[in-house]
Amino acid sequence: MSKYAQEPLSFRGLKTISLQSRGGKVKAEDFAKPHGSDGVRGLIDSLPHILAADSLRAVLAALRRARENRKAILWGLGGHVIKCGLAPVLIDLMHRGYASGFVLNGAAAIHDFEIAIAGQTSEDVEAVLPDGSFGAAEETGREIPLNDDPSLRNIGYGEALGHRLEQIADPQFAPCSLLYAAYQSAIPVTIHVAIGTDTPHTHPHADGAVIGRASHYDFRLFCSLVKDLDGGGVYLNVGSAVLLPEVFLKAVSAVRNLGHPLANFTTVNLDFLQHYRPRVNVVERPHAGSAGQGYAITGHHEILIPLLAAALIESEA
Repeated sequence: MSKYAQEPLSFRGLKTISLQSRGGKVKAEDFAKPHGSDGVRGLIDSLPHILAADSLRAVLAALRRARENRKAILWGLGGHVIKCGLAPVLIDLMHRGYASGFVLNGAAAIHDFEIAIAGQTSEDVEAVLPDGSFGAAEETGREIPLNDDPSLRNIGYGEALGHRLEQIADPQFAPCSLLYAAYQSAIPVTIHVAIGTDTPHTHPHADGAVIGRASHYDFRLFCSLVKDLDGGGVYLNVGSAVLLPEVFLKAVSAVRNLGHPLANFTTVNLDFLQHYRPRVNVVERPHAGSAGQGYAITGHHEILIPLLAAALIESEA
């Protein structure tokens, strides 16, 4: 016998409803299907029509529509994307019409540049930081900050590095460089740096005025590229947690402030961790008060980007 004065509530009179009338957000017809023999396209078709799987389908559809309608497709890339060896995949997508511009932070540009001239990149930071040799590579520090070459004063950071790689890239490794390939195809590359974030900024040849001018030029060029997202373009932020999401949001505001229409486009954040700024600055805020859609898909770049590329390529067949 319980010593409590309060007795449990009786459920005897509770009204129930049938499962059929109640309905459900998850339905059997939306479940995944065992993979068949239809390649990646079959794999995508076999995914459940639930949550991120439908988001992936929507992103693929948006990219296909943008390509078909000749709308802008811009890839914002953090350094990890290049370090994971994905430049050849992105270069191939560029040649197939799935990239009209690339947006890099300083780290992405450094890794790509080093690959182009030496076929290797990414230091063992813990091993070289104690003696202060971290970031002290001579070639990187000499070339990446740019010199005050008069012929480069009227172009941006991305174009200047592409121009330089045309002169000094190792022919063996140049095909693996996004900067080199985009320059050869006249596809715009913009590079956005914050002074002090990148190792070449400590090199004796580094000139803050030259770096700042080139990066500001690229910001204005990026705004021009963002303008062309209107009416069906796609912007993908891949592997940048802070810098590129901030740059993108300012570009969106500047374009609208200048009176250019910017609505009904798609934004995507692809990363193995979903951070605050990509979520709000890329996926959510750009579409506030206007048509458009943002998607966040979580996964490792080295798996997700080749999968996405394979699905796009197979859809052409």
